[in-house]
Amino acid sequence: MHNKVTLEIEVGTLYIVSTPIGNLKDITHRAIEMLNNVDLIAAEDTRRTGVLLKHYDIKTPLSSFNSYNQVKKSDHFISRLLKGQDLALVSDAGTPGVSDPLYYLVRAALDESVSVVSLPGPSAVLGALTVSGLPVNRFVFEGFLPRKKGRKTFIENLVEEKRTIVLFESPHRLAKTLNELYQVMGNRQAVLARELTKIYEEVLRGTLEELMTIADKRKLKGEITIVIAGFSKKNINKGN
Repeated sequence: MHNKVTLEIEVGTLYIVSTPIGNLKDITHRAIEMLNNVDLIAAEDTRRTGVLLKHYDIKTPLSSFNSYNQVKKSDHFISRLLKGQDLALVSDAGTPGVSDPLYYLVRAALDESVSVVSLPGPSAVLGALTVSGLPVNRFVFEGFLPRKKGRKTFIENLVEEKRTIVLFESPHRLAKTLNELYQVMGNRQAVLARELTKIYEEVLRGTLEELMTIADKRKLKGEITIVIAGFSKKNINKGN
């Protein structure tokens, strides 16, 4: 009579790896080592991540993971993790999970008792906050404003927010967004942090009205983070 031998496969680990938001030098030694050692890199934008991997001569295979394929790809990635493979998850820039589909895969991994490990690093949110000159001890990040439905209500709900507010916005909607913020929230202090860590990095400080005028005249380009002062009695004057 033969005894059955059960082989237990050690489950892999999902690593959440932060990558540069612009300057390719802004990456940790640990992140480079991990991207070299994992079996697969799940990337929000494989072309953009490919540039980073080429710069550091990292040969690890890439697989796309974005809001369009997150359900199908999560099942595939979890299957590989359960077979003992290690995966790294990266966004197109910065810390994964900030305005990208990180949550879905992390939740799926945790539901299968897969270890999830964070490798912290660059963040456009924190980068903009630290140079803003506005209070950073308490803040709220709201990502991108709704494009159409519920947009005005969304802004109205921020009017009495006392914490510093951080938003992302695309260049072609920037002037419109600043105008709407000014009309609803009043002419409070704000900051535009554009192309952080890149060659044309620029930080513009002023009131919402002043920044709205600049954005309208200059047609600013690049990746933009908006930082807005929280509510105070000094900010109760609404726009025209």
